[in-house]
Amino acid sequence: MNKAEFLKDLQENGNYNSVKEASQAYDAFVATILKALKEGEKIQLAGFGTFEVKERAGRICQNPKTGEKVEVAACKVPAFKFGASFKALIEN
Repeated sequence: MNKAEFLKDLQENGNYNSVKEASQAYDAFVATILKALKEGEKIQLAGFGTFEVKERAGRICQNPKTGEKVEVAACKVPAFKFGASFKALIEN
């Protein structure tokens, strides 16, 4: 499913009048999550999962093409973990 198909389903399941309204809701959802993560907040959506920012330690990697060792700096990465009840819905 691509974004256009997702928005069409969102329109139908969310009772939006148009795909444009569904797209605005989707954009607002993503923007809200992004804003919270930039501020260092953790977002827990009961029955769905948790969005958070994790720290990734610096490390030394190897360039597969040249074999040269490369130092990769520490950074922050977004992470999502599905909730147990959501996982159970998929399994059954």
